[in-house]
Amino acid sequence: MRRPIVGIIGNFNLLDEDYPVQTVGVMNIDAVANVADALPFIVPAMPSIGTVEEVAAACDGFMFTGGRPNVHPSHYGHEPTEAHGAFDMNRDSLTLPLIRHCVEIGKPILGICRGFQEFNVAFGGTLHPEIRDLPGRMNHRMPTEGTIDEKFAHRHTVSMLYGGRFAEIFGAVEVLVNSLHGQGICEPAERVVVEGRAEDNTPEAIYIKDAAAFAMAVQWHPEYNAAHDEVSRPLFEAFGADMRRIIATGS
Repeated sequence: MRRPIVGIIGNFNLLDEDYPVQTVGVMNIDAVANVADALPFIVPAMPSIGTVEEVAAACDGFMFTGGRPNVHPSHYGHEPTEAHGAFDMNRDSLTLPLIRHCVEIGKPILGICRGFQEFNVAFGGTLHPEIRDLPGRMNHRMPTEGTIDEKFAHRHTVSMLYGGRFAEIFGAVEVLVNSLHGQGICEPAERVVVEGRAEDNTPEAIYIKDAAAFAMAVQWHPEYNAAHDEVSRPLFEAFGADMRRIIATGS
């Protein structure tokens, strides 16, 4: 059986402060290639590259990565404020309809951090602009200092629904994860099922109800140390297994 092809959504960046590029973190590529056992392809976060249908047809599954810019609040009926940070409207224009289309046609998708938030917005949910400003919430943002290993280190636990999909994948109802996000889910979309929450009740693990294929997302960054982390590894393995199931059965 051939290896599945995974489209990894890129992010807009400026090289040398003036040359536009689309980039994907190497740890995302490694997680797809070495843990999901799939062929990683970078998908530019630009709606001008083609229709959603053309993009979806090119890959067996998609990973919606994290990114510094946030989903523009106009997509969920809120007004932009300084707390919402920077935006990437081109990425919004590609990812939101692509997520909906993949669910509609039964194509496996995995969301990470911003991708987690995109899952919710794509189906009609809303976001908080700054989780740490809410009463009783912890600061979920990436530490401002330290090495990459220190920034991506485990920071808090996430409690999973007993008997749920994530608990089955992880083999546990409580897992330890990193935390590098500012925004988070406010109102879950009707089709978004929250199965995991941080210690402060922040949603951290979701899936799309009635999706025919893998359609799961997490607020943390499982791509870091994915081959060796006891939570990250089974998540990517499950993503890869569902793509191979579809390739093998044709459905």
